[in-house]
Amino acid sequence: MAACHSVNPGGWERVLAGVCASFAGRFGRVEPRRTAAAFVAGLLSDIEVKTCWQLAEQAGHARPDAMQRLLYRAVWDADAVRDDLRQVIVGRFGAPDAVLVVDETGDLKKGVHSVGVQRQYTGTAGRIENAQVGVFLGYAGRDGHTLIDRRVYLPVSWTEDRGRCQGAGVPDEVGFATKSELAADMITAAVDASVPVAWAAADEAYGNSSVFRAHLRGHRLGYVLAVSRSHLVPLDGGKVKVRADRIAAELPASAWQRRSAGTGSKGPRYYDWAWLDQVTTDADPDDGGRHSLLIRRNTSTGELAFYRCWTRHPATLAQLVRVAGIRWTVEESFQAAKSQVGLDQHQVRRWDSWHRFTTLVLAALAVLAICASDAAAARDIDNSGDTGLIKLTVNEVRRLINTFIIRPISDLAHRLHWSRWRRGHQARARRSHYTRRLNLELQS
Repeated sequence: MAACHSVNPGGWERVLAGVCASFAGRFGRVEPRRTAAAFVAGLLSDIEVKTCWQLAEQAGHARPDAMQRLLYRAVWDADAVRDDLRQVIVGRFGAPDAVLVVDETGDLKKGVHSVGVQRQYTGTAGRIENAQVGVFLGYAGRDGHTLIDRRVYLPVSWTEDRGRCQGAGVPDEVGFATKSELAADMITAAVDASVPVAWAAADEAYGNSSVFRAHLRGHRLGYVLAVSRSHLVPLDGGKVKVRADRIAAELPASAWQRRSAGTGSKGPRYYDWAWLDQVTTDADPDDGGRHSLLIRRNTSTGELAFYRCWTRHPATLAQLVRVAGIRWTVEESFQAAKSQVGLDQHQVRRWDSWHRFTTLVLAALAVLAICASDAAAARDIDNSGDTGLIKLTVNEVRRLINTFIIRPISDLAHRLHWSRWRRGHQARARRSHYTRRLNLELQS
């Protein structure tokens, strides 16, 4: 342990306890409060699937009832817990030049009853699949990043079928909202909560929306938003609009500068960048800010990416490149949330249950993000020279948390009890399924 000062089990245990304590007051009874803490610890554990059955077994419960009740019937407000988590994250990572990052991710589903599920495009599969899509807001601050908010996307096929919505527990006041509208709502909530932030970043699904861009300008947030190659860029005072890829094709070689968009797993991520800082807006020419077009070129393949930018005050190319590079932190958060704390492993169908499960996942992810950041800070302070090791990643921190903090239950009687319980429950479910099929065949 002495040879690896950044490994701090005692500090990590305090982080886990502190995150859970931040929202403990949202539970009026001690039982759901303890269950919520056990739920978060279970999400951090190394069990294969993070469902209520497995989480209950990991927590030492005799049945999954407490875990299921926490997601379905217990009295607590997932949005209030989300607010508490956001405050913890901002308290640790907050910075005046922080970036809010919007993106969506999908969970593949087999049935038709999970809230928001339908055949739709999801980047998870890279094609149209039966899926449930959530829109998320990430926060990238001084020395760390994680997810701070979430919204489940309800397609028109759901919002136009109020009976289906009622069956999934969707509140009557919830209507259809585009993904960019959900993103705008989360950004408004963050700004209203006085989250320190100067920038917003998103991919072209959001950057192509003039309404979304205007929403950010309304909050006086600078932005670097990806747009499609066919995006029309207003030039010459808005008198003409030219495709972004055509503008790039006509740029001289002298227009390109090689800069790093940040450090990745293999070192600095260098691209060639071109910046047109005399672009006018197509929505609000008197907004008092500065519009520009940023173009990124891959140094190996020549592939181009385009960004609409806006700043309240004059900005530098280095600032815009930094924000463009930070957008990828949300992808890292998705990967960690799914591979480490089970974001896509829930087996819930209802509106409240989805938000509750996802909020507790955000809590577990916050624990990992804070612990990884603390480990990096300890390594910097130690400054003992090149150790031949990379810094502790979120994945490695979770492995070490399971080694030092989360002790698996090895009691044989407990494991055998759960084996009998699972097999008995599955046998009853199979009998019910066969009986239902037989009745349907007799009726036909």
